[in-house]
Amino acid sequence: MLKIVFLLVSFLISFLSFSQESNDELKIYLDCNTCDNTFIKQNLSRVEFVRDQNFADVHLFFTSQTNGSGGSLYQIDFIGKNDFKDFNDKITFSTDTNMTDDDIRQKTLKFIKLGLVRYWLKKGETEHISVSVVAPESTDVEEKEKDPWNYWVFNLNANAYLNGQETNQSSYITLSVAAKRVTETNKFSARIGFNENKQTFSFNGKDIVSINNSKYANVNDVISINPHWSVGAFASVGSSIFSNKDFYFEFKPAIEYNFFKYSESAKKQLTLSYRNGVVYQEYIERSVFAMDKETLWEHEINLGGSINQEWGNIFGEASFEQYLHDTTLNSLSFYLGASVRLFKGFNFNINGNYSITRNQINLPAGDVSLEELLLQQQQLQSGYNYYVSLGFSYSFGSIYNTIVNPRFNF
Repeated sequence: MLKIVFLLVSFLISFLSFSQESNDELKIYLDCNTCDNTFIKQNLSRVEFVRDQNFADVHLFFTSQTNGSGGSLYQIDFIGKNDFKDFNDKITFSTDTNMTDDDIRQKTLKFIKLGLVRYWLKKGETEHISVSVVAPESTDVEEKEKDPWNYWVFNLNANAYLNGQETNQSSYITLSVAAKRVTETNKFSARIGFNENKQTFSFNGKDIVSINNSKYANVNDVISINPHWSVGAFASVGSSIFSNKDFYFEFKPAIEYNFFKYSESAKKQLTLSYRNGVVYQEYIERSVFAMDKETLWEHEINLGGSINQEWGNIFGEASFEQYLHDTTLNSLSFYLGASVRLFKGFNFNINGNYSITRNQINLPAGDVSLEELLLQQQQLQSGYNYYVSLGFSYSFGSIYNTIVNPRFNF
């Protein structure tokens, strides 16, 4: 009995000691889905990370976009809370494809520290802060370094896998070569590629083989007119067994209007675009409209947008495609996704798509065999397609525990 009383008293003393501890460090709410959060928590000192933005002194809100080099342009919004509500800052920095994951997280940590300096100063942490500025090697005004690649970025990609068991095996290979050049006034990209998916099933001594492959080449060019308007042209050529296309060619000029400025696209955008052009197709098997090949005109309109704020993000798109020789051949699709922080620790997530398809002119005539149906060797007629995903996440407990322990990887 005395042992139990001793344990209870010890627990009470420990609890009271813990509850009376004053943690006066700068409280940070880290809001970044692409960061190495574990690394940041392990290497950013003189702060306390919290799980609820309402308890934070500073909310670090990250947004990112792909840049012309294939890396990312990051923007960190330092949003002051509570006693720091009048302190708001913004820092941007870029990465490129030559940087390793460690390079990126070190650079991210560097700019987080730079942005927190004024908050530490307001909190009185002057004894623990030092700033060093590297002096230039020369006092002469140096010319801006010229880019020997003139903004061009090239990418080679090759992937393959093989798996199987006694009665079946599958293999997949993909190859692609891409070139891209992005400036403030122009965005150009070109890509060629090949994909093949092969599946073999053994049944009663017989092999059933399914092969799907596709070849493609795409060229896109977009010109910036002003902060809201852009024009472009999109061309593609290739073949696809699944789509019953022995050869196809498309060319569509386009125009786009952004209701917000393109410079704000990391936070919000709402675009309306229109494309109109020619489509030429040669079929592997005669189509349902008894055509071996045909040249058609097609147009499409697209309305899409996204909002990325500290309370969450919402993104959606509605598109309509239609052949001009027969306006009954069309498709309409809707896409919506959201992740919203409703209250402390509770996030609601929704993601879904619904399409009405009335333009599958490429489908082969004739019946589909059971093998083709089960192996999905060719595209099947369908008046609609959909998927929906709903969910929520809720966490509760200590908002101050920032200890990192990677043992056993959980």
